Amino acid sequence: MKTKNIIKNLILFLICIAKTNAQEVLTIEDALKIALENNYEIKIAANDLKVDQANNTTGNAGMLPKLTATVVDNNNIQNLSQTRSDGTINSLNNGKSNSLNYGVGLDWTIFNGMGMFAKRDQLQELQKLGESQLKLSILTKIADVYSTYYDLVQQQQQLAALDSTLVISNQRLALAQNRFSIGKASKLEVLNAQVDLNTDKVTLLKQKELFTNSKILLNQILARNTKNDFTVTTIFKVDANLKLDELSELAQKQNPQLEAQIINKRVAELQLKQVKATRYPTVKVNTGYNFSETQSSLGFTTQSSARGFNYGFSASLNLFDGFAQHRNEKIANLAIENAKMQIEQQNLNLETQLATAYQTYLTNLELIELEEKNQAIAKQNLGITLDKFHIGTITTLEFRTAQLNYVNATVRYTNAQFEAKLSEIALKELAGKLDY
Repeated sequence: MKTKNIIKNLILFLICIAKTNAQEVLTIEDALKIALENNYEIKIAANDLKVDQANNTTGNAGMLPKLTATVVDNNNIQNLSQTRSDGTINSLNNGKSNSLNYGVGLDWTIFNGMGMFAKRDQLQELQKLGESQLKLSILTKIADVYSTYYDLVQQQQQLAALDSTLVISNQRLALAQNRFSIGKASKLEVLNAQVDLNTDKVTLLKQKELFTNSKILLNQILARNTKNDFTVTTIFKVDANLKLDELSELAQKQNPQLEAQIINKRVAELQLKQVKATRYPTVKVNTGYNFSETQSSLGFTTQSSARGFNYGFSASLNLFDGFAQHRNEKIANLAIENAKMQIEQQNLNLETQLATAYQTYLTNLELIELEEKNQAIAKQNLGITLDKFHIGTITTLEFRTAQLNYVNATVRYTNAQFEAKLSEIALKELAGKLDY
């Protein structure tokens, strides 16, 4: 009988190994790589940056000439009548006439109050803004991957704890049934053991549901099939060496939201330059080569043609536009003031978020140490209680209390690790140094 049980347990063990091997073991590094390649929001932000790069050209800034080719062909059929000065009358029905003009022309703005150079600088700043927005999208999604992944690590550890307590509850029920069969325990002890076992099964079932849903969420963030099954590592790696001063210094240089506000201020300043440029004259040069030919069935000249170059320049200066210039400059200056205040506001928000997140981070590090000790004590207590329960020196209530204490201690320990990891992720995201 004992040999059969050993063989049965071995078969079950091998089946569990086979199932584990069939699942993908997804590391955090793999998850980050997949997210960077697949995530839709990152792809959209990358395409937006490509638009900014395509717009950042000298031609779009108005610094290059425009070359245009034209062809115009007009044909007429008319009934014509002409009376000359000597009284002679000429007439023609269905008289035909046509004119053909074609050529190329060049138009080039060579001065517009330096507005074209301000526009060129503004396009470069807008490209930098696109780069900052892409960085923000990447950091946000990477933070989502980190938090969701380590939430799964936490849940997986809790599943392991619940699995172990389910084994103990099964042992307790079997022991209670054996004791009842030989008359050493009442039916009440068996029923209590059965109720507690069912409670543990319900808890485990709900935890499995939460774990499965979290895997679906991570697959969604990774932009892959939500049915992909996988397991995660079971180890938390919390960086316990973060310093607030270093994080604040990095945030001033690398935080994408602060960086975007600084770029927006430069964009507003360059917009003011473009507005002021309209106070100066606009000078254009033009040249071209044209060919024209006309034919007429009636008149002094029945055919004519011309070809050759033309060139010249034009200049214009706004003398009065209903005070629109003054209004536009006032609006541009207000945009600069708003940009300055947004930078100050972002700096204050950043300092506040860093300070509060860092305090939470320090607290969570202390909680990890405390809850780790609590779990070790609860585990040791459960082992002693289990031994005493086997020999019948403690009550089932005391045993159940020790069992629940171990589960709760494990949950608190994994929660402390997870919360510390979330604090670390939040601090690095604010500092703009989240690794990916």
